[in-house]
Amino acid sequence: MKKHGSTIKRILDYIGHYKWGVLLSLCLAAVTVITTLYAPILIGDGVDLIAGKQDVNFTGLMAVLRKMAVVILITAVSQWLMNHINNKITYRVVKDIRTKAFEHLEALPLRYVDSHPSGDVISRIIADIDQFSEGLLMGFTQLFTGALTIVGTLGFMFYVNAWIALVVVCVTPVSLLVASFIAKKTYIMFKHQSETRGELTGLIDEMLGNQKIVQAFGHEEEAQKSFEEINERLGRYSLRATFFSSITNPSTRFVNGLVYASVGVAGAYAAVHGLLSVGKLSSFLSYANQYTKPFNEISGVVTELQNALASAARVFELIDEEPLKPEDRDAVDLKRADGSVELEHVYFSYNPENSLIEDFNLSVKPGQRIAIVGPTGCGKSTVINLLMRFYDVDSGCIKVSGNDIRHMTRRSLRANYGMVLQETWLKSGSIRDNIAYGKPDATEEEIIRAAREAHAHGFIRRMPQGYDTMISEDGGNLSQGQKQLLCIARVMLCLPPMLILDEATSSIDTRTEIRIQKAFAKMMEGRTSFIVAHRLSTIKEADVILVMRDGHIVEHGSHEELLAHGGFYAQLYNSQFAPT
Repeated sequence: MKKHGSTIKRILDYIGHYKWGVLLSLCLAAVTVITTLYAPILIGDGVDLIAGKQDVNFTGLMAVLRKMAVVILITAVSQWLMNHINNKITYRVVKDIRTKAFEHLEALPLRYVDSHPSGDVISRIIADIDQFSEGLLMGFTQLFTGALTIVGTLGFMFYVNAWIALVVVCVTPVSLLVASFIAKKTYIMFKHQSETRGELTGLIDEMLGNQKIVQAFGHEEEAQKSFEEINERLGRYSLRATFFSSITNPSTRFVNGLVYASVGVAGAYAAVHGLLSVGKLSSFLSYANQYTKPFNEISGVVTELQNALASAARVFELIDEEPLKPEDRDAVDLKRADGSVELEHVYFSYNPENSLIEDFNLSVKPGQRIAIVGPTGCGKSTVINLLMRFYDVDSGCIKVSGNDIRHMTRRSLRANYGMVLQETWLKSGSIRDNIAYGKPDATEEEIIRAAREAHAHGFIRRMPQGYDTMISEDGGNLSQGQKQLLCIARVMLCLPPMLILDEATSSIDTRTEIRIQKAFAKMMEGRTSFIVAHRLSTIKEADVILVMRDGHIVEHGSHEELLAHGGFYAQLYNSQFAPT
């Protein structure tokens, strides 16, 4: 419940940014309630004017009807304005929370992204916030007016007859107790429902994005079982949440029926004994009906709010995740690196229980080509993550141009690297936009020149609209090799002072790879380059080859020196070129 209260407080903080709109909405709600509650008095007056046999006061009746027309018009206008303002406040609050969530997602360390299913994160930002907006809108449109209607109705009933109003007050707590009990149960079920829905979204996202692998390994049946298990849990939680929410309304209606019956019996007794006119009794019965109606609406609102709070709590969990370590106050912008890189006594591990890189030392001179080789899991890609500061070292330091990278802004550090990975990434948009991703103001000539140097111009020209051809998410309508060529062209366009090539030609055919290697050789002239490769034939020309094993540099030197040494590198090289 403490967490529940914390979630409500945070929602109120967001709503507080639009306090003037909320105040105006409350004023309009008050006007709506007052005019709505004033109508039964006019109806009662009208009934009294026609209650006598052959004694109808038409003049007075017409005056009452004119008043009713004005009251109805004011009610309609104020209610329309209130709903319009509530809609604007709700969607602005939702926009603020979604923007905050996405901004925070951008600020989260790569460690969080690597350890959480993308589908669950997507579910929080989209589905959970949508669910929250529906509950918040219902709360605005019905909770305010419902609460004011209850208070206002009691006031009018005490004004008409205090003793009958006391009967209503005595029965009311029963309805509140029933609604409170059910609300607590509903919140728990809706929380489980939101969490399981995120789990299901994650599974679907994973299976959809890797459908070829699923089919290639005949994993459809296991995937279906996993889906059915999560879907069954989601159905079970949804059914329980729906059950508890569905009994709220009938329960409150039963109590409200008792209220109405109590008012009818007490009012009839008072009317028979001349304590109440027939018109006043009809007004009282209208008030009894209006008094109980908000309880039904509020019970429905409470149910939706439970769902909304459960969804909001999941969003706030994302927002509360520890962000990237803030930049130092004196962090400087690295204008243009000279290409020197030093790693001094670097220690790093993804999991404190399993050490990975220990006492790693490396000194790279400007313009050197450094190849990093070794078996899978030895730490090659981890070194790249540390160079780009996707992760910070546990101890030791990494220096670029003689300065510790922790004292530089991440943006300026990364702007000095050009990066081509084995795993390609392209956004939905035109081919031109994807090549110019790192340099949006690039001219047409620069984009075409970069594509030519990456040997991508030929296949782009054959596309239906050339450079204006739209590609789907992650380049789904291109081959893997074509996607990699576009990623290489993207780096060719920017040409930063340092390069990182992590298996950059792994998906390209041998003939094109030879051309790309020539383009890389030209691109790497005068630039510090880090080349991660499994195919050792691609790094023969490197100035220094670092051979890694279990997070340590076990050998280093040129290709010829390492082969002559006959150590671990020679074993790796010979294993790739040994006759079968």
